[in-house]
This record gives sequence, C-alpha cells and structure tokens, in this order.
Amino acid sequence: MAVKQRSFGTFSEGREAKLYELSNQAGACARFTDLGAAWVGMELPAGDGKTVDVILGYDDPAIYERNPGCLGGIVGRHANRIAGACFELDGKHYQLAKNQGENSLHSGPDGWWKRLFRAEVLEEENAVRFSLEEPDGSQGFPGTLFISVTYRLTADSAVEIHYAANLSGAKHTVFNPTNHAYFNLAGHDAGEVSAQEVRIDADYFTPTDAVSIPTGEVRAVTGTAFDFTIEKPIGRDIDAPEEQLILGHGYDHNFALNGYDGSLRFAASAFDPASGRTLSVFTDRPGLQFYTANWLGDGTPIGKGGVVYQRRGGYCFETQCFPDALHHPDWVQPVIGAGESFRTTSIYRFGGFLKTEGAN
Repeated sequence: MAVKQRSFGTFSEGREAKLYELSNQAGACARFTDLGAAWVGMELPAGDGKTVDVILGYDDPAIYERNPGCLGGIVGRHANRIAGACFELDGKHYQLAKNQGENSLHSGPDGWWKRLFRAEVLEEENAVRFSLEEPDGSQGFPGTLFISVTYRLTADSAVEIHYAANLSGAKHTVFNPTNHAYFNLAGHDAGEVSAQEVRIDADYFTPTDAVSIPTGEVRAVTGTAFDFTIEKPIGRDIDAPEEQLILGHGYDHNFALNGYDGSLRFAASAFDPASGRTLSVFTDRPGLQFYTANWLGDGTPIGKGGVVYQRRGGYCFETQCFPDALHHPDWVQPVIGAGESFRTTSIYRFGGFLKTEGAN
C-alpha cells in the first residue's frame, strides 16, 4: 500500500490544490484533495487491466471551490438543514446565513467544502489527514473549533473516515459533519442508478415539510416507499405517488438507524447487479441521509472526463445526527461541550470486484 501526492491544479488567486492517492494490493485507489477535504475518486479493478471510478467528481479544482452539489466534500460544522438558519445554545440566540430559502443548508454559503485544508500524509496508516481551524463566530457558530478528517484505505478496500473535533474556550458549539460523496457502482459516467439496489437498516425515517425541514415526526417505513429494510432497486418506488417523494423530488430523507448506541455498526449497503460491485456503510451516527441526486443535471458543472452528470446519476449515504436536531431536544444533539473533544467514524467498504492481476 502506498500514498502518492501531486498537484491537482490551481484555483482562485493562483493557489494550488494537491491530490492524494491511497492504493492497496487489491488494486483499489482512493483519491482526495485538500480543497474541501473532498473525496474525488474511487478506482476499482474491472478486469482486463481496466478500472472503474465509482464516485462522481470533477477534474478541475476550481470547480471544487464552488462545488454547487458538494460532490465528495466534507460538510460542517453542521451538515444538512437548520430551520430558520438559527438556533439557541446555552440560552443565547445564534443566527446563521440563509442559503436555502429561510433555512441553512450545510452551514450556509461559506461551507467547509470550499475551504483549503492543511494536509498530512500518514504513510504507515495508508492515510491522509486534513485539518482546519474554525475561529469563534465562523459561519455564525460559537467556539473556536479545531477539526480534522482522516481518510484511510484498508487492505480490504474500505475507506475509513475519522472525524475529530477539539473545542477551546468557554462556549459550547455544534458539530455534525458528513461526507457528501455521490456513488454510482456502475461507474461515475454510467448515468441513471435506478437498477442499483439499496438496503438501509432503519425501521423509521423523519418526514419533512415542503422545504425539506423535518416535521418532528419519526415515521415507520413499513408499507411506504421508504422501506429499504430488504434490499430493493432504487427506482422501484422512487416515483410512487407518496407526498414525501413528491416534496423531495425523490429520496432526500434522513433514516433513523436501528439500534443506535454510539458504537460502529452496519447502516446501509448498495449493489450493482450489472457489475456485481457492492458498497457497505458503517457508522456510529444515529442517522443516514439517503439522497438520490434529484438536483443534478441542468447547472451541474461538467464532471470528470467531460461527463455531463444527470439527475439521479448517483446517490449519497450521508452519516449524521438528524437534520434540524437542534430544534428537537428529544433527538441526539450535535453539540460539543466547552473544552471537550469529539470523535466519530464512518466506513465505506467496497466489494464484488476482481483484484488487479498479480495482486495478493
């Protein structure tokens, strides 16, 4: 296994972004950039010396600087939505920037996916660590927060994502990060994903209103299009005449993962029948946002290799605390106490592919 780094190109004001490649003896190669700490590629062997890249992304680092769909980026301090772009913490009101109507999406327009992170290669771990210091008041959140995101590629072709946060000072803060990778196990350039099958280990999901803010209800998936407790094709029910699908233009919902206790456990899986490739997701978070790229298409920048990404050309498994949990105190709260540290891990394990010839 090895870690390589090279220039990814330049973006604003002539600044350079770097690309970091982690590979293993199975022939898998994961690629990341310090711009947005983004996961930009996942190459898997496809036989006859060929590979297939199963993550949507861009060739130009300048696109990652704006990245309207957050492709592959690290999202924080708070992933997903906060109603009214505001919250109360320790008896104080905090106002965030509004970037989706009256609400905050992924912490507003100044998201982490646009930032240039510091990078550190961890050769012995086959990993790269990206870090960022967020001053008190950044994005409207309280507290000086030191965050790091470590990506590690294992021998069995799993990408481990380890998030760490250290909060200094006397204020509490919010911390609910996620990775916003879009997967397509048939290949990033393969188009619509309706035939790929998904399983989500969740008996309940959180319905939303017309602007994707959770209503506060935790609803059983039984008898609805949101029942993924048994693996099924993404396209089987996605256009069912259910209010939640109509409002979301497809799946863009948080699933309440079964058996949450803060430990690392199975959350979801995907399977591409045409190639046999698989993806399994593990997390210690209580929720998983399943998003079927309902807004890719018109206005999406040109993707890797000149590919024009289309609506529902990928899907996201975003591990998280529930969206808008700050307004629902009975849900797990994405809050770090003053002076505390916090760690969380999510794992994406790939399988069902042939090893590179001669690999062991």
